[in-house]
Amino acid sequence: MTPRLRKFVLTAHVTCSVGWLGAVASFLVLSIAGLTSQDAEVVRGAYLAMNLIGLFIIVPTSLAALATGLVQALGSQWGLLRHYWVLVKFLLAIFATIALLMHQFTAVAEAAKLVSEAAGGALRSAELGRVGIQLVADSGLALLVLLATTTLAVYKPWGMTRYGRRKQHDDTGVRPDRESTTSTPRWVKIFGIIVLVLVMLFVILHLTGRGLGGH
Repeated sequence: MTPRLRKFVLTAHVTCSVGWLGAVASFLVLSIAGLTSQDAEVVRGAYLAMNLIGLFIIVPTSLAALATGLVQALGSQWGLLRHYWVLVKFLLAIFATIALLMHQFTAVAEAAKLVSEAAGGALRSAELGRVGIQLVADSGLALLVLLATTTLAVYKPWGMTRYGRRKQHDDTGVRPDRESTTSTPRWVKIFGIIVLVLVMLFVILHLTGRGLGGH
């Protein structure tokens, strides 16, 4: 990419990422208010507002952040697979996006439907309480994941991957250390397995209607 285009993509990525993080933080506050408040109107307003924030802010900004991050990685010297921090950040973003979409169209939609259809005195039902716990747990986890991706983007830890060192050798002619190209670090394999298991578990729980707050 040209320098001007790279700056534009970077600006778009930072803007979408910050918007995503702020919207999730607001979502968490509303989910706590909806779960703990004794005022029926506060509960109703919180869950309806969460549905709007999810549909019109969180979903678009998450997809835009993922897309612009991918473009930025592929179009810059960092690459997508050359540095561990980029690869881990991308995997976390994929997990967060998949979890978000499942979360929005299951738990959030269910909570909004319950408060829209229920009379004021029925808002403290057991079913709404279960969904409320799930919303707090899911949004709290999402906030932690986004804070982790932000930390990775700032500190850029762990150095280059084996693929990155090989590409560096091809580009510069400098041969990497033999020890650095022998195998992928064990922590990378473990992290990949954990992310895959979490994604599968999250999808299964939400498809079965249990979520993190189910019984």
